[in-house]
Amino acid sequence: MIRAVATGRSFYSFMNSPGADLPVDYIIFSTGAGVATHPAGNIVRKINLASNAVERAIKFFVQSNFDFMVHQPVPDNHMLVYQRTSRHNPDFESRLAGYKQFSTPLVIEDADRFGPAAQLLAVVPENETAAALAVVRKALPDFSIIHSTSPMDGQSTWLEIFHPEVSKSQAAAWLASELKIMVKDTMAIGNDFNDLDLLEWSGSSFVVDNAPDDLKGRFQNVASNNTCGVAEAIDMWLKS
Repeated sequence: MIRAVATGRSFYSFMNSPGADLPVDYIIFSTGAGVATHPAGNIVRKINLASNAVERAIKFFVQSNFDFMVHQPVPDNHMLVYQRTSRHNPDFESRLAGYKQFSTPLVIEDADRFGPAAQLLAVVPENETAAALAVVRKALPDFSIIHSTSPMDGQSTWLEIFHPEVSKSQAAAWLASELKIMVKDTMAIGNDFNDLDLLEWSGSSFVVDNAPDDLKGRFQNVASNNTCGVAEAIDMWLKS
């Protein structure tokens, strides 16, 4: 039995969270931009955006008036530069405060010399999600675009821009192939939209009770994450 956590956190962030003590074998971090063994911490896969792609994405976000961050390449992607607008965006400020020691303002004149990056992340107020997602998908169709509910305020949307080969499902598929595990023999459990592609890929998929209703209508439901939903899903899968 191989156990993996697929998280949107960077490797640095995950290893400095309570999750670092979980009894798992692999960490799929930064939504699949990297894969590391656990607990040894050996990074066995990483995919970053090329310099020209980063330049194009930065210019789009600046011109479209987004509050956004650009994260350094894996494994240093807890370090970032940022660009803020004049709008009221408390969730963006909260995330920035959490990365205060690792962040610096983006110098627009240097955007075309930024170099490779793990990802870009824009923070969008809840009432602007649909419009912003449509605009980003239209402007950057050749990127992997992941949207999720902010884990900070539970309302805002995070739009994350990655290399097209980056997603939780693609990293999980790579890992399963490396370990010679068939898709039908995998199970996944998630709680938000950034788990959707992983849930669609897995042989058996579950969502916890505190997941969005859209996901609960598509996958098997278990108890919330705070009332042993993960354990319930594993038990159901092993008995199936």
